[in-house]
Amino acid sequence: MTRAAHTPDDKWIERLLNGERSVLARSITWIENQNADGATVLAAIQQSVGRAVVVGFTGPPGSGKSTLVSAYVRELRRQGRTIGVVAVDPSSPFSGGAILGDRIRMGEHTNDPGVFVRSVASRGHMGGLSLTAARIVDVMDSSGFDVIVVETVGAGQSEYEVAEVADTKVVISTPGYGDDIQAVKAGILEIADILVVNKADMDKADQTVTQLKAMLQLTTGNEWATPVLKTVATTGDGVPELAASIDEHGAAMHGAHKTGPVARTRRLISSMASDRVRKHLAQSSDEQLNQICEAVSRGELDFDTAVNRAIKIAGEEN
Repeated sequence: MTRAAHTPDDKWIERLLNGERSVLARSITWIENQNADGATVLAAIQQSVGRAVVVGFTGPPGSGKSTLVSAYVRELRRQGRTIGVVAVDPSSPFSGGAILGDRIRMGEHTNDPGVFVRSVASRGHMGGLSLTAARIVDVMDSSGFDVIVVETVGAGQSEYEVAEVADTKVVISTPGYGDDIQAVKAGILEIADILVVNKADMDKADQTVTQLKAMLQLTTGNEWATPVLKTVATTGDGVPELAASIDEHGAAMHGAHKTGPVARTRRLISSMASDRVRKHLAQSSDEQLNQICEAVSRGELDFDTAVNRAIKIAGEEN
């Protein structure tokens, strides 16, 4: 094969936009490697991004995320829709690559031309998503998928980044998880657009639903009333209702102009900018910052003023 076949020229981009799977797979590899070819692809597809609905699935280990995602994909295929899946797996300690657990668990979709599953290594990145996951979503979007599912690595409350990438966030728990609801009230549950109690054929399912609904009553000012649904992923019970709820949320957010590539990029940039400022200030030896902290400790300076001054210091140092 010639070098041109492996270079993102106009013909390559045309094949990508037409949904050719081999071209999509190699383009994603370039983006994961953050090389020049990946940058060329991203620049070329920007006018073709924004058609897909992006749905994030997250929750603690053992909640049945992969099984539920597989059941959700099955329901979408029954409706005739095409799906791309970005499954963020833990990294191998030896190669740094994805362990591919999610691809194995979703093996039923391997030979389905309407489904494309890509396992992505988290590479130790906190937040449950790899650094390049959002850009992989863009490439899948440009290839014409109707829905893109992002399944996070399953690290519990550290998975806030799914909120920056997905238009609709589905947070999964299991019966009995509500027993610890006070401990997680300010955590991952707050990013949920839809709460799901999976394995709902187990004891305490109804109790967990009640506790989650009680938690939601403590939140104020939300434009969307977060539903609490029950599913049994292994049998498909409740999955059509989940798919309908995801569609309903997507329609509501689209009407409020809170979905699409611009909104997604804005959320991601805001998150990355705040994270970079935080890390910079944590590592800074700037004497002005020390003086600000001492003034706060003495009660001479309020926190809002201190934060504004700290942000200004970070900006000046950058």
